[in-house]
Amino acid sequence: MLHFEDFPVGRQFDFKPVTVKAEDIIAFAAEFDPQPMHMSEDGGKASILGGLAASGWHTSAMMMRMLCDGYIGQAASEGSPGVDSMEWKKAVLSGDTLSGTCTVLEARVSRSRPEIGIVRLRAVVTNQKDETVAICDYANMIRCRPTGEKP
Repeated sequence: MLHFEDFPVGRQFDFKPVTVKAEDIIAFAAEFDPQPMHMSEDGGKASILGGLAASGWHTSAMMMRMLCDGYIGQAASEGSPGVDSMEWKKAVLSGDTLSGTCTVLEARVSRSRPEIGIVRLRAVVTNQKDETVAICDYANMIRCRPTGEKP
């Protein structure tokens, strides 16, 4: 189990590659963002995106899954107090393979809850061409290691 003490500034977590499928883009869009560029290849080609494109919110959801698989699922995470910024830099198209990294920017113990650390991180998601498609700066609350417990 990863605790606050395991998140020094500069530590990096790598994301496992995920290939984006057309049916997943359409299913997400049908439920949450039914704009033409997210609903069909033709709708995407008629837009400035150039093809069937994932909603930015879908890209964010895929990033969240990569974060869970990359470190959150193995951490004493208590959730997040919020996102500082979320940028969608490039369209995510059907067939793209996403990966990337998450890097610790800052870590401090909470003043009001000293058993919790607040870790600020930056997630950068890239496609198969190593082009940045999304950047997210956010905080994660992570429990400190119990006294006497060894890493």
